[in-house]
Amino acid sequence: MTTGSDANGVPRTARDHLPSPTQVPDILDKRLIFVTGKGGVGKSTVAAALGLVAARRGMRTVIAEVAGQDRVLRALTAREDIDPFCEYELADRLFGISIDPEHALQEYLQLQLRVRQLADLLTSSRMFQYFAAATPGLQEMVTMGKVWELAQLERRSRNATRYDLVIVDAPATGHGVAFMRTPKTFADIARVGPIAHQGRIIHSLIVDRRRTGVIAVALPEEMPVNETMLLRDEIARHLGLELDAVVVNGLYPDRFGPRQAGSLARALETAGTPLARAALQTALSEHVRARAQRDEVARLSEGIGLDPVELPFLFEPELRIDEVGRLSETLEAGL
Repeated sequence: MTTGSDANGVPRTARDHLPSPTQVPDILDKRLIFVTGKGGVGKSTVAAALGLVAARRGMRTVIAEVAGQDRVLRALTAREDIDPFCEYELADRLFGISIDPEHALQEYLQLQLRVRQLADLLTSSRMFQYFAAATPGLQEMVTMGKVWELAQLERRSRNATRYDLVIVDAPATGHGVAFMRTPKTFADIARVGPIAHQGRIIHSLIVDRRRTGVIAVALPEEMPVNETMLLRDEIARHLGLELDAVVVNGLYPDRFGPRQAGSLARALETAGTPLARAALQTALSEHVRARAQRDEVARLSEGIGLDPVELPFLFEPELRIDEVGRLSETLEAGL
């Protein structure tokens, strides 16, 4: 799986970002990690970077995307002929899968009914499809069931091999907590029977702090910071979990100190050409933004009682394997 070549013409792959192992961070001692945060903060990028970190630590890792998304798979491979709903090898010890609710439901029924033809017949029934679409939370439930299956030491899927770590690129903050609560919700509604039993089993994994972790991703802006602090409270209240790490994504470089910023402001007052004024205004604007971002990072750190891992803003039109690899090195150093 190549993703271009370096200056000497040597092909680059995801394996190029797997340097020699060092000490495993505590967060990677868990079996299941949910990566969540406000929409648009870069959750998928952080999940991909974390997957690279785990893989180069020697862990057989899978990144699971939900709701049919395949951002991670597209970022870490240049191939267009992959089936995102299968477990696809992205690099040595690193795999990816996009969990589609329809596929997950069909797989669940095959395991329960133990006759594939009967499961296929049932899921192809128009009445059953109407029922599945009209049942609140059913898609989330079967998705969580697939996440649970990926995390098992002895997996139930045919010809499946075990993973050391499952990283879930979870839904955005508000939906993410409800998504993680779905198995308990179904178990409480059903009360008895196979659905209730399975819901309780999945819920017991999710709320086990020894096996499950949560990483919140935020931008250094007011609303994402507020949502991250709310997320901390919500997972504690509803799941009894804590944030294992917080990642602040997209930090601008803080290039100027107060004296340098003052010099730029004075130079702007006397700038003689439109080009010089535009350049000085751009520099000052970036300085103000960088300072505001760091104020938000400080507010977040104080609010959650953790020092966030800071990832830089990459001035690239699109993040591919090389850029995600660079971020993974920064992420590893900060965990």
